[in-house]
Order: sequence, then C-alpha cells, then structure tokens
Amino acid sequence: MQSNKFSWANFSIRFGAALALVFASYNPAGLSYYHWAMLNLTDINPLMALSGLALLIGWVVFIRATLRSLGPIGIGLALAFFGCIVWAIIDWGLVSTDNTPAMTYILQSIICLLLATGMSWSHLRRRMSGQVDADDLDD
Repeated sequence: MQSNKFSWANFSIRFGAALALVFASYNPAGLSYYHWAMLNLTDINPLMALSGLALLIGWVVFIRATLRSLGPIGIGLALAFFGCIVWAIIDWGLVSTDNTPAMTYILQSIICLLLATGMSWSHLRRRMSGQVDADDLDD
C-alpha cells in the first residue's frame, strides 16, 4: 500500500513541475513558449496550439490549487515574505536591479516556490497541526 506521508521528495516533485511550467512559459534565455510563439505569430501550427493549451491547463491547475489552499491572505503573506527576501538580496548587493535576466530568474523562482507551496499546503498544514485523515488511520 502506498504511503500517504508527505516528504521533501513530494515537495521537490511539485517544485520541479512548477519550474517546468514557469520556465517553459517564459525565460530570459529565449527558450520558451513565449519566444517560440512570438517568432511564429503568423504561422501557428497544431503543435504550437497544443503546447499552448497544455501550458494553459498547467497554469490553471497550479493557480486554482494555490488559491484554494493558501487563499488570498496566504498568498499575500507568501509574496510579502519572498518580497522581503528579494529586497534583502538587492540591499546586500548580491544582485543589481539593473541585471534584468537575474531579476527575472529570481522572480520566476519565487513564483515556482509559491506555486509548489500552494500545491503542497494542505499536506503541510495537516503535518504541522497533527491532523489525520480517515485514509491515514492504520487498521
């Protein structure tokens, strides 16, 4: 029987999926759906449409799960937390605000962390509070 325990590996899988979704949609390196679509805007083909729909489905799934599990207040708190981290990184001189690619990577990574946390929050909340589901009980 499969274990219902949530672990760092489970969070890492969700984080990896969020990374794939966010960076496949757009990244400063130019290897993204956005760049592919902009280069071929007049020549849309079925593969491009299918890829765009797959990304859209991924975004809807991640955003809905994040909104439902964290809620507006939780998302606001998470953004404030990550915003303070970015502020500290800039204030300490680790990254300049003029370095657009680096700032884009940092902000996209924060979006990935937020989405992965949203996908994982119900599991994390249950573990932190000590709650159990009926499915978690041993016979």
